[in-house]
Amino acid sequence: MRAMWSGAISFGLVSVPIKLYSATTNHDIRFHQVHAADGGRIKYKRTCSMDGEEVDYADIVKGYETDDGELITLDDADLDSLPQVSGHEIDVIEFVPADQIDPMLFEKSYYLEPEAKAAKPYALLREALVQTDRMAVVRFALRQRESIALLRVRGNAIVLQTMLWPDEVREPEFDILDTEVELRPQELTMAASLVESLGADFDPTQFHDEYRDAVEEMIERKRTTGESRPAPVEKTASDEGDSMTDLLSALQASVDAARAKSGGSAAAKEEPEEAADETAARSRSSRSSGTKKAAPRKAATKADDEPAAPRKRTRKPA
Repeated sequence: MRAMWSGAISFGLVSVPIKLYSATTNHDIRFHQVHAADGGRIKYKRTCSMDGEEVDYADIVKGYETDDGELITLDDADLDSLPQVSGHEIDVIEFVPADQIDPMLFEKSYYLEPEAKAAKPYALLREALVQTDRMAVVRFALRQRESIALLRVRGNAIVLQTMLWPDEVREPEFDILDTEVELRPQELTMAASLVESLGADFDPTQFHDEYRDAVEEMIERKRTTGESRPAPVEKTASDEGDSMTDLLSALQASVDAARAKSGGSAAAKEEPEEAADETAARSRSSRSSGTKKAAPRKAATKADDEPAAPRKRTRKPA
């Protein structure tokens, strides 16, 4: 087991350094929702109920709706301003009789392991709880929240049993329970006799989860009879080709599309050029028929016929 918290039990002037371990585990078989056709995992998106748009996690805040329909939102700054409890001490408040603790208040169990140097005070506290048949009511901080808990003994270990706050336990408000029911002595005797006939010492090892056993048996049967298939591997960005390959593919497609377009319209391209030449000729004819004759074009000189000398470029020093 891996310790999830470390601190010390403090009662009076005694301090017992300990480590905290989860005392229970969940053996439920976990299923994933997958696409029946290809086995791909089903994913869920965070969408807004108002506009249907997907919302980034950074844009999500906590909201509380009041009874009269008002919405109060809290962002990270608001949550950081709340008082946060930190510390590594389990403070004993009082020692109470074990039979005064309502099991309804029990929540989660943790084992407390003493440090090597604290083996003696740990054993002293354990034996004192056993001899007095009491439990220690303690306060401690776990995950930055103060919790109320009990210290009780299980075998040679001290168990820290977290508890619900009293206002978290509901009352059975059923009107039918207030109805007076007449029970005859014979009925009470028979009920008590039935209870005695089924009486036994509790042994939790005699019980097991039959549903889980059936599920495990079904999974194993499907695996051995060939009804399984390899789990699909999702494609990552590297599996889909690099950006250079994608760019070359896009360029090749563009070139092919341009060639197909230009090949089909080559003849149509020449016709507009001929029409433009004819229009220019009509324009020159109309200008020459005016009152003023156009000046004759100046003969080209030798210098005009020769191409211009290339311009020298001067490189600036680096």
